[in-house]
Amino acid sequence: RHAVCIFYLVLRALDTVEDDMSIPLDVKVPMLHEFHSHLYQPDWKYTESKEKDRQVLEDFPTISMEFRNLSKVYQDVISDICHKMGVGMAEFLEKKVDSQREWDKYCHYVAGLVGIGLSHLFSASGLEDSIVGQDTDLANSLGLFLQKTNIIRDYLEDQLEGREFWPREVWSRYAKKLSDLAKPENIDVAVQCLNELITNALHHVPDVLTYLSRLKNQSVFNFCAIPQAIKAFPVCPQVMAIATLAACYNNQQVFRGVVKIRKGQAVTLMMDATNIQAVKAIMYQYVEEIYQKIPSTDPSCNKTQQVIASIRAMSLPGSPTASRHHYSPIYLSCAMLLAALSWQYLSTLSKATEEYVQAGDN
Repeated sequence: RHAVCIFYLVLRALDTVEDDMSIPLDVKVPMLHEFHSHLYQPDWKYTESKEKDRQVLEDFPTISMEFRNLSKVYQDVISDICHKMGVGMAEFLEKKVDSQREWDKYCHYVAGLVGIGLSHLFSASGLEDSIVGQDTDLANSLGLFLQKTNIIRDYLEDQLEGREFWPREVWSRYAKKLSDLAKPENIDVAVQCLNELITNALHHVPDVLTYLSRLKNQSVFNFCAIPQAIKAFPVCPQVMAIATLAACYNNQQVFRGVVKIRKGQAVTLMMDATNIQAVKAIMYQYVEEIYQKIPSTDPSCNKTQQVIASIRAMSLPGSPTASRHHYSPIYLSCAMLLAALSWQYLSTLSKATEEYVQAGDN
């Protein structure tokens, strides 16, 4: 738990540097390259950030102190991933994502490395077998699936913020500029482009199922598979990702606003996705939903059907992915509900106490 917490905070600090547009490139690039070294510098902090998450940079001595208190095996993983991610982020500061290969490379730097780092931590802890940390291809796919889902869903938001993460190799076949896809007169080709990218992302699902089938610790499985009740890593876990892709597929709304999963749907996913068979059933349900929406005239329809066929084969009962014994879904549902109620109670109590104290001061 502590290692994952510090891993998140270190990467959140690194990501805050990348996102801060007020930092000049000649300052930002060296910062990203050297950021991992600050983990061993007790007094290093950065107080000039304008980002909303700047506290992780201003209070970095607290984070680095806790980092140095971790076991060396955890420190080595976190420092290594931080270094590789910083170098990758710097590489894409000054260039856009052109080819699909570069899209995979960018997603590897910002999310695949997170999956690889977490897998190393899981294995180093002894909670999971060594193969979980050693099979970096599967761990990378885990991150790519999530990051591509986020990039696809966030087309309009990124356009408004002046960011472009859709690969030029794909969108240039449908429009002269990526921003042109948002124009009403281009909506038909925009949706075709969207469907092609979703098909690309779906190719990672078999790896996701194989990865999850190897996990034997219930807490680790839940962390990887189930949407978290609080904002943790900046990626949505696996079942939420497939639900998001199903909602986005062939959907014009991606170019007009935000496509979101309903809260009730998210809660259902939290309650249900407690073992590999349940996750396989959820994956099967959502790829079937996509299959039913495939237009016969879509340029990617054959590729979409093919990848869905491969996911179906892995999702059916008795499919080759190894299953593990997990706790009862009913037990876990009750535990999650109790945790949610406890959090709500403590939040209300904390707010009431704060109001009481403020009234006393007045």
